[in-house]
Amino acid sequence: MDDMMPLMTHATERTAGLVRAVRQEQLGASTPCAKFDVKDLINHLEWVAEMFESLGRKGPNVEQGPYAGDFPERAERMLAAWSRPEAWEGTSPAMGLPMTMLAHMYLVDMVVHGWDLARATGQEYEPDPEAVSRALDFTGRMAETGRQRGAFGPPVAVPDDAPRFDHLLGLIGRDPAWTP
Repeated sequence: MDDMMPLMTHATERTAGLVRAVRQEQLGASTPCAKFDVKDLINHLEWVAEMFESLGRKGPNVEQGPYAGDFPERAERMLAAWSRPEAWEGTSPAMGLPMTMLAHMYLVDMVVHGWDLARATGQEYEPDPEAVSRALDFTGRMAETGRQRGAFGPPVAVPDDAPRFDHLLGLIGRDPAWTP
């Protein structure tokens, strides 16, 4: 918890700031995540925040609801749930996975979807290098499982000397050179 919570908080706050800056006319724009336009991506982020809040309280899986436009508020509740030491203990009853693994899954979502949103809406985005490192290490171990479950696309080749963030994007199926 001690090293993950600051990474989760920073990534969440950064993504919430990106969401707040989205203009109404951008909601239909395409994103690097092929299955989502901007509005769908924000709706996905809303669900991720609500889901991980529930998981952080050892609660049930949560179904995705309709777009509500309240990601920043949901994200604050999620961070509050995970700021409790007991959130990090044991295994999630709903998912059957260690809580630390779930925290890493959340971090990957915030870092990558933050980039998706920034790219789609023309905003600046520079993820925390330590968050990228943790997300890349975790994703490197979980990429095949993620692909089997439909969370990641086929890998995109990136040059060996590319930044670590580009390697993370390529590993999960994003083209780091994507533009709208």
